[in-house]
Amino acid sequence: MPSKKSSKAKAPPTEQVAFVFDLPGLVAGVDEAGRGPLAGPVVAAAVILDDLKPIKGLNDSKKLTAKQRDKLYDEIRAKALCCSIAQASVEEIDDINILQATMLAMKRAVEGLRLKPAKVLVDGNRLPVLDVLAEAIVKGDATVPAISAASILAKVTRDRWCAELDALYPQYGFAGHKGYGTAEHIAALQKHGACPEHRKTFSPVTQVLAQASACHCPWPSPSPLPPATTRCSRSFAKSPRTTPPTARPGAFGWRATICAARP
Repeated sequence: MPSKKSSKAKAPPTEQVAFVFDLPGLVAGVDEAGRGPLAGPVVAAAVILDDLKPIKGLNDSKKLTAKQRDKLYDEIRAKALCCSIAQASVEEIDDINILQATMLAMKRAVEGLRLKPAKVLVDGNRLPVLDVLAEAIVKGDATVPAISAASILAKVTRDRWCAELDALYPQYGFAGHKGYGTAEHIAALQKHGACPEHRKTFSPVTQVLAQASACHCPWPSPSPLPPATTRCSRSFAKSPRTTPPTARPGAFGWRATICAARP
């Protein structure tokens, strides 16, 4: 006769499962370009892809060649349901720091979308303040197609801006290093001083400005950059197949490039 102890059935082990709360609806991917450079704005993009029109080759923009990025840039703008590109200026970066400026650019990009997403997926481990459900995904630019698309739009837009800046300040070589603190860029900073598009709160620039202040050396003074609306328009000049962007003013004088949603 079995004992009472052996006759009792063992309770199944308790298992904790994740609670998934996803609203049905459109999902937007968000990414930025330009947090690390010593000059220029930080650019962010938000993209809502069309599931019925998949785009092959989406990946982290840094893993693609410039030619691949340019091709995908046009395809994303042609096939996405809608997209938005925004920025935070050099002045805002110096005023509120690069992290907060990045969050601001992302917020502007999401708010610039013509279609309101039910959820926003952001590359990285931090989220901007949004009025929709959002999730941060580390290395999302390599795993989430919508974030990959956003990273490509942001990267191409900022690279084209650097090409314009190079035409105004050729002594710095912006077309090559894209504003990053390469040996060439640091050497140019030390030789020519900082230009108005350099971020004054970034250490290498701060040091050069301190030296210039000590010897009363003026900044270089070529023609100023065109307004932000012009930058956005020019960044799309190589995309004749797409709808021209629309500029929207914001509280800080920024301009977001809005890609029209297809009917």
